[in-house]
Amino acid sequence: MFNKILIANRGEIACRIARTCQRLGIAVAGVHSSADAGSLAVKLIGESVEIGGAPAAESYLNIDAVIGAAKATGAEAIHPGFGFLAENAGFARAVEAAGLVFIGPTPETIERLGDKASAKAEAAAADVPTVPGSTTPSEDPGEIARIVSELSLPVMLKAAAGGGGKGMRAITTLDRLSEEIESAMREARNAFGHAGLIVEKLVGRGRHIEVQIAGDGKGNVVHLFERECTLQRRHQKLIEEAPAANLPDPMRKRILADAVRLGQRLEYRGVGTVEFIVSGSEYYFLEVNPRLQVEHPVTEMVTGLDIVELMLRIAAGEGLPFAQDRIRLRGHAVEARLCAEDSDHGFMPSTGELAHVRFPNGDTRVETGIETGSVITPHYDSMLAKLISYADTREAAIDRLATALDETSILGLTTNQDFLQRLIALPATRNATFHTRLIDDEIISLTAANRALDVEALAMAACFWLLQSRPAASTNPWQTRQLTGWQMAAADEGLSSIPILHLESGDASAEIRFAPLAADGSMLVGIDDARIRVKLTSLGDHLFAAVTGSQHRTVRIQQQDQTIFVQDRRKRHALTAMPYLGYISAATEVSGEVRAPMTGVVLKADATVGDRVKAGDTVVVMESMKMELRLASKVDGIVSAVHVCAGETVERNAVVAVVDVEQLASVEAP
Repeated sequence: MFNKILIANRGEIACRIARTCQRLGIAVAGVHSSADAGSLAVKLIGESVEIGGAPAAESYLNIDAVIGAAKATGAEAIHPGFGFLAENAGFARAVEAAGLVFIGPTPETIERLGDKASAKAEAAAADVPTVPGSTTPSEDPGEIARIVSELSLPVMLKAAAGGGGKGMRAITTLDRLSEEIESAMREARNAFGHAGLIVEKLVGRGRHIEVQIAGDGKGNVVHLFERECTLQRRHQKLIEEAPAANLPDPMRKRILADAVRLGQRLEYRGVGTVEFIVSGSEYYFLEVNPRLQVEHPVTEMVTGLDIVELMLRIAAGEGLPFAQDRIRLRGHAVEARLCAEDSDHGFMPSTGELAHVRFPNGDTRVETGIETGSVITPHYDSMLAKLISYADTREAAIDRLATALDETSILGLTTNQDFLQRLIALPATRNATFHTRLIDDEIISLTAANRALDVEALAMAACFWLLQSRPAASTNPWQTRQLTGWQMAAADEGLSSIPILHLESGDASAEIRFAPLAADGSMLVGIDDARIRVKLTSLGDHLFAAVTGSQHRTVRIQQQDQTIFVQDRRKRHALTAMPYLGYISAATEVSGEVRAPMTGVVLKADATVGDRVKAGDTVVVMESMKMELRLASKVDGIVSAVHVCAGETVERNAVVAVVDVEQLASVEAP
């Protein structure tokens, strides 16, 4: 076994690999970017080398810097984790050329599988059924468009060089085809360094089943059973489980046998995942991920095996420590991916400092690389943590996951936590009748875009705002809590005659009025036409004993800039608070400014100065957290300024372009 290894990754997977190494007595060193210098992974690993700037291209994708760090720290081997360089054959080859051990498949195997087209050829040669479509990748947009037109719609554009939902586009109509091809190629180039795409028939309502395999590199391959990864959005998995539910046993046996046979053909070394799409009574090969998979914990929970330890032992030359008949399946495990994204607004990535982080104790397994005070940047993937539950039955495992999500608290930015809770509560999730389009079909019920604001949450946030913004005793008579608005001719029940505060959540908003503080410390709050009496008593650490009407509960309330976070066991709320007079002043202004919704990198400007645009037209395309964002004009007008260029990093709320409405009016005037 190795004495010391280097982990060439970040975040939760770096922490996860380090934990197994520490249990086995293997010393660990890490690498980090300048943005991750204060990260939890760096703290837990203890020894880490800064290898470059925040962009992955300057750090985690810098092969020479990673290998240099391994040599400088005395590591004998490098574990790539997942993402970044994990599926880079050139990196694996460079590691071996440097006299180090690459903890993963051989460079030759990665090359054979790293390209989806060549992987498809390997599967066909192993007599594994494949999806109809192109067999060679292309970087020619015209050729790709021709292939799409020759196949009956719908089809899927796929980045040949990678996975994880990057560079993938479902094509259901030929409208905007060239734009979709360009976008997929650009995303593929940015994520994997290669823009080549393949085109395949789209299996729209299938199930995504994958098999965990392990091999010794000498033709001996075993499977660790299958995982269900059907619940996805934008081709990225959100909920994974093991084993797959409601999968006919004859089909399960054929899929497992196909995965092992493909691994044997490749003389696979290390661990990998063979992915399939199931449609009715048929199934097709999708790809092989020649690396550790994000969702590996569910397999560990039901087999009792440590997959990272297995990788280490195989890489150290110990071979497979068990035969197929020694691997047993027990119980059921379900995993949820907590991500920094706003599911109610198109899964927009979310960045910022985490004001509070708390995960459940007890039976829930938590894999994370964050803590209170962590800063989430736009440079890396949006995943914050994975919650993994285990029980004897699938129903009990899902129940435990629901409880774990209830007990999780992440404040400071928007996450998909509530979305995950609604997703696992769907009947189709509970009875395992789901398919890969379920989230798209149920998006209205899964998101809160059309939900009314929670009046009690608004009342608590409003009361908190007033208590924070106005001291209990002030020498300024106009700033005391006892005065909550113009008191002359006060409205009903003592409420201020005009709103004092404006609260927003997504597209919904409310105007808030206050009555004076009562002798018992409670306060009547007017929320549009509603009335509710609120009392907040601080318990310390941002916890409050809250009384709203007749309801008593403990809530956590924190404010970060203009955002007030309110959380209880039922739900989390992020509310933007603005003094009412300031809000109405800003609301009367019509602006043609196009602003970046978050920090990111500009990919291109779709408009130039002098262009005429309509509301909804894309002006600038940017990327954040590996997600492409199209920034559109909100008004009809003529572009009067473009302040950014491709490759430039912009901060949240920065003005990237200006559309002049008045200029358009003057042009159109007779």
